[in-house]
Parts: sequence; C-alpha cells; structure tokens
Amino acid sequence: MPHVKAVDAAVRPHATGPAMDVPAIRALIAEDMEAVDRLIERSLHSDVALIDQLAHYIINSGGKRLRPLLALLAGRAADHRGEDHVSLAAIIEFIHTATLLHDDVVDASNMRRGRLTANLVWGNNASVLVGDFLYSRAFQMMVAIGNMRVMEILADATNTIAAGEVMQLTHCHDPDTTLERYMAIIHAKTGKLFEAAAQLGAVISGSDRIVEQALTAYGRHLGTAYQLIDDVLDYSASAEEIGKNIGDDLAEGKPTLPVLHALWNSQGAQASGLRQAIEKGGLEFIGEVRAAIESTGGIAYTASLAAEQARLAAAALHPLPASQFKDALLALADFAVSRRS
Repeated sequence: MPHVKAVDAAVRPHATGPAMDVPAIRALIAEDMEAVDRLIERSLHSDVALIDQLAHYIINSGGKRLRPLLALLAGRAADHRGEDHVSLAAIIEFIHTATLLHDDVVDASNMRRGRLTANLVWGNNASVLVGDFLYSRAFQMMVAIGNMRVMEILADATNTIAAGEVMQLTHCHDPDTTLERYMAIIHAKTGKLFEAAAQLGAVISGSDRIVEQALTAYGRHLGTAYQLIDDVLDYSASAEEIGKNIGDDLAEGKPTLPVLHALWNSQGAQASGLRQAIEKGGLEFIGEVRAAIESTGGIAYTASLAAEQARLAAAALHPLPASQFKDALLALADFAVSRRS
C-alpha cells in the first residue's frame, strides 16, 4: 500500500487565530512546562530503586506531553493566575503514563515511542506495579491541591479510562463492532483524559459554566480526533514515524475504524478475509487488510471523521476571550489531524 498522508489539507480544520506550530506553542508555555518537568522529577522520586528506574524510563521516553500541555494552555486561556495548573499538568501526565504501562502489559507490546516497552525490559509485574505507583502518586498530588471538584473530575476520568480499556478488551476480535461502540471506546480510553485536562483549566481558574463547558467540549473533541488519527497512522505511517510496530492493533485483534470501514464496504471474499483477520488477530493478513482499507477509502473516511472532531473542538472555543493561549488551543486542533506520529 502506498504511503498515505494522515489527513488531506482539504479536510483539516481551519484555525481562526494566527498560524502557530507546535514549537511556537511550546515556546509560549515554556516556563510552565519547565515547572511541570521539575515537579515530575521531584514527584517521581522513590526510595525503591526499581520505581525510580522504570518510572524515569517511561516518563523520559520522548512523549509529546500533549495532555499536560493542554492542561497548561486551558488554564492560561481561562486566565488562571496561580500555580495549580502546573500540578494538574503533572498529575495528568502521571495518569497517562500509568495507563501506558498497564496497556503495554495487556497488549503484550514490545515497542513504544521508538524504544522497548518497560514490560519487555523489566517484566510485566514491575510495569503493573509501577503503574499503580504513578496512579497513587497522582492522587496524592490531587489531595495536595485541596479542591474537591478537581478530585471529582480526575476520579471520574480515571474510572472512565479503565472502563474504556475493558470495553476495548471485550470487543477485541469482534468484527461486528459498530461505529457507535467504537466511538464510545475511543472517547473513554483516550478522549476522556483530554477532556479532563481542558476542563480542569477552567475549574482552577474559577471560570463560569459557559467557559467550563466550552473547554470540556474542546478537550473531548480534540482527544477523539487524536485517537482517530492514531488509528489512521497504524495503517499509513512507518514504524519509525509512529514509534511502534505497524499493524499493532490488527495483531491484537482490535477492530479500529479503518478496518471496520473496509469491512462495512466489502463483499464476498474480501469481507470474509477482513472478518477472519479481526477474529484471528496477528499479522498474517496485514497485506490483504491494507489493500482492502485502500480500496474502500478507509484512511480517508477515518481522517474525515477526525477532521470533523477537530473542527468541533475549534468551534467549542468560541466563548473564550481572544488570547495567544486560545490561538495555541486552536493550533492544537490543527496539529491533532495533521501530525505524522
């Protein structure tokens, strides 16, 4: 299958603010991100050497830090003046990292962000337990903020993420997964933490209900767009670009949208082959699956849904006052669907 761009320019959301790329966004929030990095470093410390080693390995493995970046930008866009946005950004990163550690064990993954997964280096037991350490450290940090609404949002988010992972597990190897169920899964497992990160920016700023709802909707749509493009990249990028093995989802029997769309639009032997590929998992049929995705427009279809989610994210920001931070949030919506990794 030829290399396919993640999203054609025609279906990208158009930002209403000045053009801003990811380096410019990071420069805008650099001081806050440096404070987050320092807090993460301090909070990772443990007298147990294995926790230090494994936690630093995964935290410092070159991730985009997009979720903590979102928490910082949302707080600044809502005119937050304190320091709690820094703590929340670190908490969000710890929760995300804990989910990665647990996911890699469940999925028996061996590569993430271009490096060996922690479970492959230290074993499944250590990865699960250090994931638990990161979750519990995140909740210690939430308590220190002393805001019950923050606790409620993050407790709900972590519960939803866990439920989403279980939903995904129960739909592995299921070729009859519907679009509605697929969207529910990706909202729960990915979109919910984006949603919480953005919503918390409003909560800690004491924003009114309209601004909180706007940022909540923005985060929900942004996270959904991001996961849709992740599913596109699993079939259209290279392992070097995305930092993991191509076809990992198919190998695990996960019926992601490019494959489901191909199945819904196939007949005869092609449809039968796709069902078998989902039911069996593995990479035996990867060539046939990629050919079916290409012939049915599965990449373009999934990318178009991602672009629509990104447009909804940008539109949700309308109630926020103009600022560089709002422009950065708009630019993140563009990035979510134009990225190649």
